[in-house]
Amino acid sequence: MSECATSAILNRLDLKSLRLFAAICEEGTLNGAARREAIAPSAVSKRLAELERALGCELLTRDPKGMRPTPAGETLLHHTRRMLASAEQITLELAEHARGVRGFVRVLANLSAIVQFLPEDLQAFLAVQVNIRIDLEERPSGGVVAGVEEGVADLGICAGSTDSRSLLARPYRGDRLVLVVPAGHPLAGREAIALAETLDHDHVGLHRESSIYAALRDEARRIGRPLRLRMHVPSFDAICRMAQVGMGLGVVPQDVHALLGPQTNLVAVPLTDPWARRTLNLVVRPGPLSPAASLLLDHLHAAS
Repeated sequence: MSECATSAILNRLDLKSLRLFAAICEEGTLNGAARREAIAPSAVSKRLAELERALGCELLTRDPKGMRPTPAGETLLHHTRRMLASAEQITLELAEHARGVRGFVRVLANLSAIVQFLPEDLQAFLAVQVNIRIDLEERPSGGVVAGVEEGVADLGICAGSTDSRSLLARPYRGDRLVLVVPAGHPLAGREAIALAETLDHDHVGLHRESSIYAALRDEARRIGRPLRLRMHVPSFDAICRMAQVGMGLGVVPQDVHALLGPQTNLVAVPLTDPWARRTLNLVVRPGPLSPAASLLLDHLHAAS
């Protein structure tokens, strides 16, 4: 495609048309998109036709359940959502500058980092850097890497076992995984234990994308035993509550047990498996960071 043709297409990809396209995909009908965006259905139809004409391909098909994106439409929808999110972020960040904030840092972090370390580390940073704002979002470690690569965030914190791909990685913190069991459980008296010794019992696991669940699953496969997973839950406090009522054994970082264990009467038994001692990494894209992001990166790296 020539540079002129590419430029012509880009000129037609205005945010209004893209927002309407996303609304059609999400609502499933032109009328639904029109109600959501508070414009006439005929205007939505016109915008869609202009967009398809500019791109030279069909973006939506109709079936008995409504309108669905074609393969080309799926591609456009993926990029549209990123563009709309970026536009919203621009608005938020510029509003912060208008209120006197001189820096805005977007951070993606896994659950372990958010619960164990970031509250104190960010509080110490913001106590000094009072004109910087931080947008923190929780994602599984693989999602952290993908998000930083895609430019969704300035920096990320993920499990050290995660492939950082094109990103630069620095050590942040270390933690240790422990088994949490009710005080009266047969394993509660153990000083330490290998995961293999727990596989006759039911487990409660973190969500499927988490690095902790992946470590348990992979170890069980390595030794040729099934992991008797009773359920997945979304958070460490949910694991502790389920373990508290006897739904299964849980595996959480030691510092998480220190925070949540006493109130749930759970005992922590350290895991002896090598993978149970973990490193958390800071990850950033190669190249210069904004001054605010650079300050935060240096602060978090120094905390290690």
